[in-house]
Amino acid sequence: MKIYKGDRTIDGIVVTVDDQPLDDGTAVKSLSDDGFEWGFEGAASAQLALAILFDHLGDAGRALRLHEPFMREIVANFANEWEITSADIDEAVADLEDA
Repeated sequence: MKIYKGDRTIDGIVVTVDDQPLDDGTAVKSLSDDGFEWGFEGAASAQLALAILFDHLGDAGRALRLHEPFMREIVANFANEWEITSADIDEAVADLEDA
């Protein structure tokens, strides 16, 4: 099971998957010139949502289809420091696809 983590540090934003930097997902689609963000709806939060979903699902089309609702329902609600597991993502994706 993968563990995704984000933190706002004195050196800036850090987002990891299994303690390694999370790829920004721009190979799928570039949504933000400002990198990742969270805690609100916007381009940088959408980029994080896309990056998490693409890393987790391994399916660019599905990640693109789901990144906006995932951003609104999950990423926009992250606190300054957060953690989400692959099981949490599976549950959120199932809920979003059923909606």
